[in-house]
Amino acid sequence: MMRGGTSKGAYFLASDLPDDTAQRDRILLSVMGSPDPRQIDGIGGADPLTSKVAVVSPSSRPGIDVDYLFLQVWVDRAEVSDKQNCGNILAGVAPFAIERGLVRGCDPVTKVRIFMVNTSQTVVATIQTPGGQPEYQGHARIDGVPGTAAPIPLSFSDTAGSTCGSLLPTGNVVDVVNGVEVTCIDNGMPVVVMRAADVGRTGYETRDQLDADSELKARIEAIRLKVGPMMNLGDVKDQTVPKMILVAPPREGGVVSTRSFIPHRAHATIGVFAAVSVATACLLPGSAAHGVARIPDGATRLMLVEHPTGASPVSMTTEEQDGRVVVTEAAIISTARALFTGHVLVSSSSFSS
Repeated sequence: MMRGGTSKGAYFLASDLPDDTAQRDRILLSVMGSPDPRQIDGIGGADPLTSKVAVVSPSSRPGIDVDYLFLQVWVDRAEVSDKQNCGNILAGVAPFAIERGLVRGCDPVTKVRIFMVNTSQTVVATIQTPGGQPEYQGHARIDGVPGTAAPIPLSFSDTAGSTCGSLLPTGNVVDVVNGVEVTCIDNGMPVVVMRAADVGRTGYETRDQLDADSELKARIEAIRLKVGPMMNLGDVKDQTVPKMILVAPPREGGVVSTRSFIPHRAHATIGVFAAVSVATACLLPGSAAHGVARIPDGATRLMLVEHPTGASPVSMTTEEQDGRVVVTEAAIISTARALFTGHVLVSSSSFSS
């Protein structure tokens, strides 16, 4: 069990789980205690952010160290989804791989190349490994996590269109859906960006206020269901993507203020890849985010994406190609912490057909 970024999940060696997907999912539901709003009979934390799984294995791909499959275990439904990445849980993959002997740690730093199975992308994680072992203590701070920890830089270069097939899957910087201007974008996570003011909100509401706002959630869900096919995602009624993002002008010195839905509950922070997609939208003239964003100068920009409990730093490197702004590299700084290692008991019914 590890904290990765602002999430928490169970990390498994692929060799410890069945090859059969249906049987694997039954085991993971039992492990987490789903479906149950409290997940009282498992190790899940009764929240989508703490009901996550990483499945890690040695990679046979040239130049890649490990393969990482992310699985979202629903809290109140008997369902396990592999339809998205998780950049938070990703932060724990490299130290887990070193702890488990999949990657040999170097002194003082180890670079681990990770292939993200969900979206066929590659990320390079840089881990502090004095004496060849992961160091979790340090001075890096990320909002949404108390205290400090060792920094884990994560560098991406091929995230555009990871799930939808292109950065702007509708072919437009902005679309009008149900009377609301939205930007549908996928630079690591499919998201739908809209100005909070356009749906009658400030964009500075608390998570609890948003979760209690049934009228807003119904309106946002109607937009989400409509844009699913437009984003090459098909019917998204039972999917966890796209994420829905309200944006407003920043108030704490960042680039933009965000409020995220994942997709039916308000996020306490913002997902790593969602932050990358939103930061990218901010850079596109005419997008739903561009007009409210305060964008720093330079070819490489440190962009703070504000959320309810702080801000997520995203480093964006861009260049102009044929008159368009193109993101060539994105990097984030995350942290992780190993919480415990052990064996979790699985109910015998999980093995039945």
